[in-house]
Amino acid sequence: MPDPTARILAAPGRPHRLDVLVAGGGLLCGLLLWTLRLHGGPPQFGLPAWLTLVSLTAMSGAELLRRTAPPAALAVALPALALDICSGTLIATVLMFTDVVYAAVLYGPPAAARRIPLYCVLVTVLATVVLAALWHDPQVVMFSIAIALGTIAPAWTGAIIRNHRDAAQAARLRAEQTALLAEMDRTQAVAGERARMARELHDLVAGHLSAIAIHATAAQSIDDPAATREALGVIRENSVQGLAEMRRLIGLLRTAKAGGDGDEPAATPTLDGLEALLDRARTNGAASGLSFVLDAPRLPKPVAPVELAAYRIVQESLTNALKHAAPGEVLVRLVQDGDGALTVTVRSPYDDRPGPRAPGSGAGLTGMRERIALLGGEFAAGPESAPAGTVWLVRAALPAPEEEAHR
Repeated sequence: MPDPTARILAAPGRPHRLDVLVAGGGLLCGLLLWTLRLHGGPPQFGLPAWLTLVSLTAMSGAELLRRTAPPAALAVALPALALDICSGTLIATVLMFTDVVYAAVLYGPPAAARRIPLYCVLVTVLATVVLAALWHDPQVVMFSIAIALGTIAPAWTGAIIRNHRDAAQAARLRAEQTALLAEMDRTQAVAGERARMARELHDLVAGHLSAIAIHATAAQSIDDPAATREALGVIRENSVQGLAEMRRLIGLLRTAKAGGDGDEPAATPTLDGLEALLDRARTNGAASGLSFVLDAPRLPKPVAPVELAAYRIVQESLTNALKHAAPGEVLVRLVQDGDGALTVTVRSPYDDRPGPRAPGSGAGLTGMRERIALLGGEFAAGPESAPAGTVWLVRAALPAPEEEAHR
C-alpha cells in the first residue's frame, strides 16, 4: 500500500483536504474572536489592532502548507506569530502556530525533524532567561509555561508520532522482506526437490529402458527364433523391474506427501544390491560382448546419502556402458579409506562409435555430477589412456561425514 505522506510530498502544489479544513476552521474561529473582541492583550509598540487579522490570514495560509511544504509553512508562521503577539494576540492564531510546529516535525525532512524540537527547547530557555532578567514578576513562570506549550509540546509530540510511524514502516518493510525471502526459499526448495526427483526417476528407469531398446533392436535384426525369445524375455524382465521400481518411487512420494509412515517398501537401494545390479547388466550386455566385474572385497557401510549416491553412480555408469562401451570387461571398484571416504570407479572399454546402442536423454553425467556436488565430493568422467587401450573412466570421490571422520 503506498504511503499517504509520499503521495502528498509528490504533489506539493496541492494542499491536503484536511489541511484546507484546518486552515478554514482556524480562520473562521479567529474572525469570530476578533468580532467579539476576545484579544489576548492590548497592542504593543503602538501597532493597530487590525494587524492581528493580517497575522491570522498568514497563519491560515501556513496551515495550507503544513503537509505539502512544512519548512515554508514554518517560515511563514514565525513572523505571523510575532506580529500577532505585538498587535493583540488571537488565541486561534497561536493554536494554529502550534499545529504548524507539530506538522513541521511530523511531515518535514528528517534533518528538520531532529532540529526543530531542540530549537524549541533553546528558544523557551532563552525567553525564560530574558523575561526573568527584564521583568521581575512571578508571572514569568506562566509565560515560560505558555511558550513551552506552544513550541516544545507540539514539537516533541510530532517527533514521538514520527518515530512511531517510521518504526511501523520499518516493521512493515521487514515483514515484506521476510515474506519475499520465504517465497524465494520455497521456490528454491521446490526447484531442488524437482531436480532430485528428476535424478531419481532417470536413474530408476534409464537402465531398464536402455536394456529394452538394445534387446528390441537385436530381436529385430537377428533372424533367430531362440535369440528373439531370449531378447523378449530380457525385455519383459526389465519392463517388470522398471515398473516395480516406479511403483516404489511413486509409493514413497505419496507416503511422504500424506505424512504417514506407510507400509510401502523403501525405494532407497543399498550397496548390498550391487551384485544383483551387475547380474542384470551381465544379462543385458551379453549380446554386446560386455562382461562386468565387481571389485569390492568388503562392501563399505557408509551413511545413507553416501551409500545411495554410490549405488546411483554405479547404476548410471553401467547403463552408459551398455549403450556406449566397446566389447570387453567393465570393472566396478569401490574403495573406502580409513577415514570413511568412499571412492567409486567404473572403467569400461572406450568405443568411439557414431551413436549409442540405445537413445538416451543425455542427463546421466549431469545427474551424477549433481549428486556428488550435493555431498561435497569430486566427480570426473572421460576417456583415459590405458595399457590395453583407451577406456572410459568414471570416478566419484565421496567424502565421509564429519562425525565419521572424527570417530
